[in-house]
Amino acid sequence: MERQVIHTDHAPKAIGPYSQAIRAGDFVFCAGQAGLDPATGNLVSGGIEAETRRVLQNLAAVLEAAGTSLSRAVKTTVFLTNMNDFAKMNAIYAEFFPANPPARSTVQVSRLPKDACVEIEVIALAGQ
Repeated sequence: MERQVIHTDHAPKAIGPYSQAIRAGDFVFCAGQAGLDPATGNLVSGGIEAETRRVLQNLAAVLEAAGTSLSRAVKTTVFLTNMNDFAKMNAIYAEFFPANPPARSTVQVSRLPKDACVEIEVIALAGQ
């Protein structure tokens, strides 16, 4: 099975030795995204809601570069630094997955890169 590195300038550049996503077979595996503005590389202001929205916009851009979309997501993992933010994150998340959402795990972590509140990774079906 071949693997294809996915990159787009419409999502933040990797801040380490990893790819934004890898397409392997019928799947696209997206690296975790934080709420970073792709133009500046800085964390967006506005708290958990603004960060969650930016995270999902970043993931949508990566998936689009891979020739697929959030609607083809089969699994997400959400990392929160404060589980008390779950309801606010969940409300924004629901806007991006209004019907038939993917399977999801949500875990609390002690810290995220750039002191983000939330990071989300996605596995999606390749193609449209």
